[in-house]
Amino acid sequence: MSEIPASGMKPGTARALEYTVIGIGVCALILIFQPFSLTLFGIGCGLVVLAGLANNLLPFSQPGVPVSTVVRVAITVAVLFLVVTSLSIGAAFLYGVYLQS
Repeated sequence: MSEIPASGMKPGTARALEYTVIGIGVCALILIFQPFSLTLFGIGCGLVVLAGLANNLLPFSQPGVPVSTVVRVAITVAVLFLVVTSLSIGAAFLYGVYLQS
């Protein structure tokens, strides 16, 4: 049997993190494919993006990995997402300016 790590996440915490990330993805798919509401579809689309970003945390949801490592990875993914989103919006804006001139 595996030993409980002396530091870092306990097995239950790691399993909860893993199931939460997977649960977000499943919930997103359910909301996207439900036939009742466009609002729920939009929420599902946003959750798909969140689930895709959160999937980067799955390799770190192992017993013994410090929570600070998981937080650092989550912050890194969030910052990269904001940078790429800003560049995309900026490029789209500049393209619109180009088309108007």
